[in-house]
Amino acid sequence: MTQQVEVTANLTNDKVQFSGASRSNPAVKCDYFPPIGDGEGYTGLELLLMSLAVCSATAIVHLLRKMGRDVSGFRVNARGVRKDALPMTFGKIFLDYVVTSRDVEDLDIGKAIRLAEESYCPVWALLRDNVQIVTEHRKERA
Repeated sequence: MTQQVEVTANLTNDKVQFSGASRSNPAVKCDYFPPIGDGEGYTGLELLLMSLAVCSATAIVHLLRKMGRDVSGFRVNARGVRKDALPMTFGKIFLDYVVTSRDVEDLDIGKAIRLAEESYCPVWALLRDNVQIVTEHRKERA
């Protein structure tokens, strides 16, 4: 069975501001920096970076819990370094994962990150052949 994901983006001003939504979720304001846009929303690259952060974090948290580990908190700090030439895509992305848990071990986190990269995160799969993705992780005790 083919699964589809659909979004709609509508122009909302006389520059390049858009309102984007999927299903019945609240709209996300998207825009670009002045003078092209007004800078009043997320850029496409910010949304792409956020998508990778959320997708990979979802997979990692799910996998850690499936391993029987307690995950009471999880944060991802994502940073993309853009290339100098057009199109100014990301040349490198850094993902820093911070897991709050009473029983998770470094090996568990490393395994979950590898599985997210290799099998569970579709956004990572789309990006991995086009941009270098560097990960770090640390744990905080609950």
